[in-house]
Amino acid sequence: MMENKKKPNPIDIHVGSRIRLRRTMLGMSQEKLGESLGITFQQIQKYEKGTNRVGASRLQNISSILNVPVSFFFEDAPGEQTDVQAGFAEASSSNYVVDFLSSSEGLQLNRAFVKIGDPKVRRKLVDLVKALAAEAEVE
Repeated sequence: MMENKKKPNPIDIHVGSRIRLRRTMLGMSQEKLGESLGITFQQIQKYEKGTNRVGASRLQNISSILNVPVSFFFEDAPGEQTDVQAGFAEASSSNYVVDFLSSSEGLQLNRAFVKIGDPKVRRKLVDLVKALAAEAEVE
């Protein structure tokens, strides 16, 4: 008889990867997240890999700890796209965000940026980066 190892559901894998993305954006360890939830870091690893499914109440707790709405974990999830045009636009816009936050520089920049409390300073920083990007395009 063949052993039937169940493969993780693509949605569970996606939700897990979004948990990992947000946790790393905040510079939080798996241990710290697990501690906040009263579970082990190994359980967090299983959630992040999609090996174990995250229950609704636990996902609600995770969203609260990571300070994002529950819907954050389902953004760009695999499944049906009702509006093809919007689906493509959305996918391409959020892919660059994931690429940015997957890079070391992007993660460092994001962590530093969120620590700036003054909205005026944040706005000026965005303007500076836009100006630098426009300059780079001209060269």
